[in-house]
Amino acid sequence: MANSARTQPGAGRTTTSYDDPNPLDGVTVFYEKNKKPINNAVIIVLVVVLGYLGYTKLYKGPAEEKAATALSFPQLYFEADSLNMALNGDGKNPGFVKIAKKYDGTASGNLALYYEGLCYLKMGNFKDAITALKGFNGKGTIIENVANGALGEAYMESGDTPNAIASFKKASSDKNDAVATPMYLYQLGLAYEIANNNAEAITAFKRIRDEYPRSMQAHEMDKELARLGDVN
Repeated sequence: MANSARTQPGAGRTTTSYDDPNPLDGVTVFYEKNKKPINNAVIIVLVVVLGYLGYTKLYKGPAEEKAATALSFPQLYFEADSLNMALNGDGKNPGFVKIAKKYDGTASGNLALYYEGLCYLKMGNFKDAITALKGFNGKGTIIENVANGALGEAYMESGDTPNAIASFKKASSDKNDAVATPMYLYQLGLAYEIANNNAEAITAFKRIRDEYPRSMQAHEMDKELARLGDVN
């Protein structure tokens, strides 16, 4: 299907519209060949649903209820991978971009920024993904680490390795999360490799092997460590 670019009025941002996801651009060859999916569908859906439920239980009031109702429509489009309508609405119901602005200051308006960032990330629009994800405040919520991981990926795809490393470090900060933490530690290790810091990459990979031996990533760590010259 045809793709088109447009600038959103007043936003000064150029977004790319996609009917179907396209391959990511501008990625370091090594990283593209070796990275694992950061936000696989199961984790995204699980975290979004749990985070959404947590938000709506914590915040009450007319504005919050309206925002939560509005958010439910683009959520369905997001889950169906209809990213254009999830972002910009279907002509009847607003999308994440409008909800984030209209309900700024509410929990659902804040959550719309998270969704907005994920949509842009999946579309390959990394600049706007970074802007949205940086604007999202996930502090103290179950979404916080996943949002930092998505931000790390957006930075990585943009060639900003230092900020990618900082984001992946935050994303892997929960030692009790045996699913997301090893996933982001792996991304952290790859980012360190691209930054020519093999010592830190080895540290990240060893943490996966030693602290999360049952994780999916742990099965690859002996190979990754051997590739870096560490056979201990």
